[in-house]
Amino acid sequence: MSVFGDNVNRTSSVSQTATLVVVCVAHFLMPFMMSAVGVALPVIGREFSASAVQLGLVETTYALSASVFLLAMGRLGDLVGRRQIFRLGLVIFTVSGGLISQAWSIDGVILLRLFQGIGGSMVMATTMAMVVTAFPATQRGRALGIATASVYAGISCGPFLGGSLVSWLGWRSIFYLGVPLGVMAFIVATVKLTEEGPTAKGESFDWRGWIIYALSILALISGVMRLNDGVVWWLVASVGVAGFILFLWYESRQRYPLLNTNLLRHNRMFALSNIAALFNYAGTFGITFFLSLYLQYVKGFPPHTAGLVLIVQPIVQTIFSPMCGRLSDRFPAAKVATVGMLFCAAGIGVAATISKSTSLGFIVVVLVMLGAGFALFSTANTNAIMGSVAARDLGVASGFAASMRTLGMMASMAIITVMFSLYMGEQSVTLATQNEFVQSMQSSLLVFSGLCVAAVASSFGRHPSN
Repeated sequence: MSVFGDNVNRTSSVSQTATLVVVCVAHFLMPFMMSAVGVALPVIGREFSASAVQLGLVETTYALSASVFLLAMGRLGDLVGRRQIFRLGLVIFTVSGGLISQAWSIDGVILLRLFQGIGGSMVMATTMAMVVTAFPATQRGRALGIATASVYAGISCGPFLGGSLVSWLGWRSIFYLGVPLGVMAFIVATVKLTEEGPTAKGESFDWRGWIIYALSILALISGVMRLNDGVVWWLVASVGVAGFILFLWYESRQRYPLLNTNLLRHNRMFALSNIAALFNYAGTFGITFFLSLYLQYVKGFPPHTAGLVLIVQPIVQTIFSPMCGRLSDRFPAAKVATVGMLFCAAGIGVAATISKSTSLGFIVVVLVMLGAGFALFSTANTNAIMGSVAARDLGVASGFAASMRTLGMMASMAIITVMFSLYMGEQSVTLATQNEFVQSMQSSLLVFSGLCVAAVASSFGRHPSN
């Protein structure tokens, strides 16, 4: 019996290590590809004589397709097995990237980015569920912390490694890099991961619910991204919000829903943790956008210097996320996340005082505060979300949490769009308009700080003692 037990433990350990390896590779690859492609856009535009709209679609098509499919892929992972969805997603993402490296036109790049977004959604909707399934509760926070750190590592490396590759080898080399990483993750996932059966076997997929959800997300994100273009796009965004409400009502009446609305109505930890994540990303995502412009147009730094300053935040997150994950194993995850959210709220509140005369040291302190807050909040909040649902709902929980992040980011950019419209009108950000830009930034950061306070309230409200 002891030999058998040793073999079981050894097999379990190998599967845990393999799970963490493939998840970390995937978590590095997805954000790296996003940020690196952003650096390569000017070069891609020159090669294909692409318009500004077409270059924008290279990024937004990926984000839109990933957003539309995230929840559905999480549910499919519960129905057919998460490893299967994860591996198929890796194949689609890697093959699409390989084909983009051979793209013949800007339209081809945009189309392939659509498929790459679908593959990315299949991967990102299943990774956290795979980690939670592989690790016991006492080790889960540490594992989630390592997985989260790999995301920030991808974000950190994207602009610099991507920029170097574009300069030395051309923009296509970015997509060459994704192929061996994707192939390696696929092989490890195939050979080393323990086969995982469906947790919702025999249930059907809610296609009608997904169509309502997909159309709502498309309308919401499309409207938000073009709020400056007139009242029509405000109406489109409003239709998206109404459609999401209709989706929740429809799901509450289904036997096998795409989203189990009981998780939102009766699971306090799940509901408030996701609301906290939504407010967190809505209140913090836009600060990097503002500081990038601030450092270049107000402080006069060249782009590479601004990038070196901004990398402080993801480096702090990368270093501290595993340690913060261990904290969420030792202490209640919800309380650790609340402390992290307090750091984020304080960082945004301090950032709202930034003016033209603010020193670079002050900016670095703000970025360190935000990095520490994110490291505490993100890992612990994910641990709280995934630990609050039954095994059969892990895929849906993972997909829904990822959707909340995306919607929060879109909300953050919508606020920025409105503030630019109010303070700058149709003017571009230039040295001549830096006063109006600073006013836009300060007003936006005040709104962001309010959202962070709402996130703190949501995070605090889920504590059992409250």
